[in-house]
Amino acid sequence: MRDELDARLASRIAELRVGRGWSLDDLAARTGVSRSTLSRLERGEISPTAALLGKLCTAYGRTMSRLLAEVEAEPPAVVRAADQALWRDGSAGFTRRGVSPPHAGLRGELIEGVLDAGADIGYDAPPVTGLEQHVWVLDGCLELTDDRTPHRLEAGDCLRFRLWGPTRFRNPGPGPVRYAVFVVLP
Repeated sequence: MRDELDARLASRIAELRVGRGWSLDDLAARTGVSRSTLSRLERGEISPTAALLGKLCTAYGRTMSRLLAEVEAEPPAVVRAADQALWRDGSAGFTRRGVSPPHAGLRGELIEGVLDAGADIGYDAPPVTGLEQHVWVLDGCLELTDDRTPHRLEAGDCLRFRLWGPTRFRNPGPGPVRYAVFVVLP
């Protein structure tokens, strides 16, 4: 199933580029990702990392969840735990579960994130400027930097903000951090 999702994701990323009339060089200039990496990604030769997907989402003006939802089957009203899409970036130590994925007519979505101890993921720009997020730490400790403002969140803490600039999610350890992100489109 993971290979099928990666193949559909590669195809969708290529469709988005072609649909805008961009060459690989154009997309490389917009994302800072090499042309060869983008080409290999679109051909399905490599799986994207969270950071790479973040850069592509910014270029296309989409949230990561929305992009992933475009390659997944239409979700039902009740999303059973066994049916929630799970995506892992092993190199970054990040696992993402689409608890309540994007759905036609709805503006919100709920994501569960788990960062391994020491994991550090930065996003250069918001995928959608002004995107509202609520980050609720369920277990562990999360250091979240929102537009250069650092926040240290412990279990039970919730940070509410709009995305205007870069963000960084860091787990200082010693164990994993598990958190929920509620995303509301502007």
